[in-house]
Amino acid sequence: TDVNECTSENPCTQTCVNTYGSFLCRCEPGYELEADGVNCSDMDECSFSEFLCQHECVNGPGSYYCICPSGYNLLDDSRSCQDINECENRNFTCTAQQTCFNIPGEYKCLDPVRCEEPYLQINENRCMCPAENPGCRDQPFTILYRHMDMVSGRSVPSDIFQMQATTRYPGAYYIFQIKSGNEGREFYMR
Repeated sequence: TDVNECTSENPCTQTCVNTYGSFLCRCEPGYELEADGVNCSDMDECSFSEFLCQHECVNGPGSYYCICPSGYNLLDDSRSCQDINECENRNFTCTAQQTCFNIPGEYKCLDPVRCEEPYLQINENRCMCPAENPGCRDQPFTILYRHMDMVSGRSVPSDIFQMQATTRYPGAYYIFQIKSGNEGREFYMR
């Protein structure tokens, strides 16, 4: 008569399966059977692949979980991270005069645009030089300020933005140039 070792002595640390004349040990998901065929040890799922989690994988007993850096939420798939838009959520400390600008993982408070002489402010991001002002003779007609975030680690060269001239003003000519912020010559125009 076959002796059921699983009920009489159960030598396995997790699951015991009786076989004719012997027994087998099995492990729960997230554990692996050790060389002795009896004990189970935790499987480090994080060591199998660097693609289990978008940011960081943390091994736990029998499983793993993903965590995101500060300023990001873990999505419903339990592996992807999404930036928290503090400006949209009204979770920022900018003054009433400043503009909240969301960037990956955080936000910046931008001071309002101030037009320098001889420019006049048209709206919150546009300055205009009136044609009747002699100081505007060799100046651009309008200056438009736009803020954009650039994620680090992107492949280069790559286009950041595109500008297009218009034929709205007959006889006008256009000059495109990088006015400042390119001292290291990281940017160029084409």
